[in-house]
Amino acid sequence: MSDGEKMAVTVVQVVDPAPAGEFFEPSQGNRYVAVQFQLENTGTAAYDDSPSNGAVVIDTAGQSFNSTIGDTTAGPSFPGSVTIGPGDTGLGFITFEVPHGSQVSKVQFALNSGFADETGEWQVT
Repeated sequence: MSDGEKMAVTVVQVVDPAPAGEFFEPSQGNRYVAVQFQLENTGTAAYDDSPSNGAVVIDTAGQSFNSTIGDTTAGPSFPGSVTIGPGDTGLGFITFEVPHGSQVSKVQFALNSGFADETGEWQVT
């Protein structure tokens, strides 16, 4: 990351299954899972990124699922790109499409569209 960039990332909630939005439905045999993230800029430089690019959910078999363009009515989604100034926060859902038979056990998030040196990981209970 660039000098002055520092973010505190929190998983606020996991909605599983998440209700589909108005325009998209999961493929047959799949469901939506929505994860609400809070991004807090604790650095001195603005954070400008696409949060959904760095988010992944992992099931109990170890299979990873990237975010989808599908939306959910679980709550407001992050837009495609966000800018969060120093001291500010961003809050939004990222939606994933997961097979019905998969049990999500972990959420991972990395800054810089997933290319940051560090990845946060949370257990889903």
